[in-house]
Amino acid sequence: MSSDGGSGVRGPYAKGVQRRQEILDRTLDVVATRGIDGASLRAIGDAIGISHAALRHYFSSREALLLEVLRQRDADSVARVSDIDGVLPRMAASADHNVSVPGLVTLYTTLLGVSVAAGNEESRAFFTERFEALRAELASQLRDEVASSGRYSDADLEQVASLIIAAFDGLQVQWLLDRRIDIAGTLRLLERVL
Repeated sequence: MSSDGGSGVRGPYAKGVQRRQEILDRTLDVVATRGIDGASLRAIGDAIGISHAALRHYFSSREALLLEVLRQRDADSVARVSDIDGVLPRMAASADHNVSVPGLVTLYTTLLGVSVAAGNEESRAFFTERFEALRAELASQLRDEVASSGRYSDADLEQVASLIIAAFDGLQVQWLLDRRIDIAGTLRLLERVL
């Protein structure tokens, strides 16, 4: 096996890619356990043992780093629930996991909130693209579920997907404010209603 971990990429570029991934992984851990309060690039660097200059080499800003953390979280979440059948059961499983990492839920909610304010174009673009892709993916999965069930639905499945996303995100906000909220249980109720 090569020194690049088997990826086929060698040399300084491979080391840079590996270093960037290490920064993301460690930042993900820090945010998951500590949240983002006071998480400037310098504070993040201090927490993970990397200089501010090194972070700036890989990420142009705090926002860019934190958005990459969310991209990584999304990819991890998709992989974690890929073997579960059904849109809402997968989302309920994601919710069950999310309650174990409140810092990441806070990060997501905070960046989503600031994305609607002027001056946060990178976050706005991230969430706009994320919601568009997620709506399309969920609508496709819902179409497959309806077709395989032998049932018919005249519902606009893009709108149903928007409703599911809104329920998921809204329940997460409620949970951040009141840990008694059962996100997964409420999503399972939504599945029965739909």
